[in-house]
Amino acid sequence: MMAKPSSRRKKATSAAEINSKSLSNSANEDISVEENPATATITVSAVEVEELTDEEQSDRLHLERRVERAVFEAGKALMELRDRRLYRSTHSTFEEYCKDRFGFQRRHPYRLIEASAVFDNLMKMCPNGTQTENESSDAENYPIGTQTENKEMCPIGTQILPTSERQVRPITKLEPQQQWEVWQTAVEEAGGKVPSARVVGDVVQRIMERTKAPNPYFVGEVCQILAKDNPELRGKGGCWAIVSAVNDFSCSMRMWDGEYAVGLQHLKSYDYLPAECEQMQQISDRISRVYSDSLEETVKNLLQSLGKVNRPYLTAVEEKLLTLLESEYGKIP
Repeated sequence: MMAKPSSRRKKATSAAEINSKSLSNSANEDISVEENPATATITVSAVEVEELTDEEQSDRLHLERRVERAVFEAGKALMELRDRRLYRSTHSTFEEYCKDRFGFQRRHPYRLIEASAVFDNLMKMCPNGTQTENESSDAENYPIGTQTENKEMCPIGTQILPTSERQVRPITKLEPQQQWEVWQTAVEEAGGKVPSARVVGDVVQRIMERTKAPNPYFVGEVCQILAKDNPELRGKGGCWAIVSAVNDFSCSMRMWDGEYAVGLQHLKSYDYLPAECEQMQQISDRISRVYSDSLEETVKNLLQSLGKVNRPYLTAVEEKLLTLLESEYGKIP
C-alpha cells in the first residue's frame, strides 16, 4: 500500500500554524500589557517659533521697503539724468545714452520713470506704511482728506507695494487715486500678495468697462488705425495717425488726407518715444502740405503708402520721393 504523506504534511502545517498563532498571541499580549494602541500618546518635539522684537520687526519692514523701492529708485535717477541733461557731454540724446550706458532699449527708461511716479503715489496714498521722513513730508502735496480716507484700508505695515515695472505698467496713465484703488483691488485678488501685471491689467479692464475711464491717449501720440467693424475707416486700416485732440470716448486723428474722429477701440498706440512722435509729426505735416484731391491718382497712392509705414522714420528712397513731390508741387515751407 502507498503511504499517506498528506496526513504528515497536514500535521506539519498544523504545527506551523500553532507556532505562528502562539507568536501572534504573544505579540498581542505584549501590546495589551505595555500599551493600548487606541489610547497611545505620541510625543512630538515642538518647534519653537522665535518672535521678533519690535526693533527687529521695524528693521524687517524697512528692509522690505528697500527691496520694493529698488527698481523705482532707478526710475527717479533716470528722470534726473534726463531732466538735467547730464548725458550731454557724451551723447546727443537721452535714448542713445541709456542704450550705451545701461543697455536699455527704446521705451524702457521711460517706463521706469513712469513706474517710479506710480510707486511714489502708492506710498503717499497709504501714509501708514513704513516711510522715511522725506517720503512722509511729500504727502502734503496730496488732496486734503485723501490719506485719512485710506487709513482704515491700509493698516500699519500691511501695505503691499509693487516690485517690478511691469506690475504697474497698466496703471501709469490713471489718476493717483485710481492707481491706488486698482492696486488695492489687485492685491486682494492676489490673496494679499504682490499681484502680477496680468491681474492688475484685468482689474483696469473691468473698471474701464463699467465706468467712464479716462482717455489714455495724448495729443501728439502716434497711433495705428484699426478699421475692423468700422466702415467709416475703410481704406485706413493699418495707417498711422497723430492725435490732434482728446475726447471722452474718441480722438481726433490727423492723417495724410485730413482729420478723422476715431473711437478708442479703433486705436492702438505705437508706443513711440517723444522724439519719434515729433519726427512723425514733421512727416505728417509734409505729407499734408502736398496732398490735395486734385492730385493724380499715382501721387495719391504714393502719399497713402507713406501714411502706412510702421516705423518712426522714412527710408532714404522715401525721403527722396517726398522731397521730389514737395519740389514739384511747390509746398516746401
